[in-house]
Amino acid sequence: MDLVIADFIIRWSHLLFGIAWIGLLYYFNFIQGGYFKAASPEGLADAKAKLAPEALWWFRWAAMATFATGVLLLGALHGKGGLNTYIAISALMATFMFLNVWLIIWPNQKIALGMQEGDAASAGAKALLASRTNTLFSAPMAFGMLGSHNLVVGNPDYMLMGPMAEGCSTGFMVAIAIILLLELNAIFGKLGPITTVKGVIHSSLGLTAALYLLLAYL
Repeated sequence: MDLVIADFIIRWSHLLFGIAWIGLLYYFNFIQGGYFKAASPEGLADAKAKLAPEALWWFRWAAMATFATGVLLLGALHGKGGLNTYIAISALMATFMFLNVWLIIWPNQKIALGMQEGDAASAGAKALLASRTNTLFSAPMAFGMLGSHNLVVGNPDYMLMGPMAEGCSTGFMVAIAIILLLELNAIFGKLGPITTVKGVIHSSLGLTAALYLLLAYL
């Protein structure tokens, strides 16, 4: 019973931290970015000096806590042989999102906000691309987390481990390749269709549908 309670607490914590992380991700992409463009010089300066650094503190540490509890849950699934294609691609996207926060968004935002010396325009563009990519990943990542239990539990066609495992399907491998290419674009590429808020929302939903179709039918 103690292990059951511990497992539940970790899952509950993972959900709470994830809500904080993704909620702030959406705030930055859907609200703050638009405000920064429309704000007066005085309002923009005040927001960059006070609001954004505080929000980024909560953002990056919520990402850290979500990732840490997710690793614990993934380890538990691995030990039980319950790893399936849905949770695998979800975990991959979540890992890239976490790395984007700490290795791209936060270092470049420090420069863009004037907290550290450097090319603010270039740093801001890099941070925006990584942040938009995280937003792009957010819907299919959440879909995979829920789908790993509600859509595929007990179905050998989706299992990567355990006695029922069928191995990696073609659709799973193609899905992994797409995610890797999108992450490479986050590091070296351009915004393209995820430049606007509407564009990234539509792209995220489209990616969700594409990955689901690959896993379910290929």
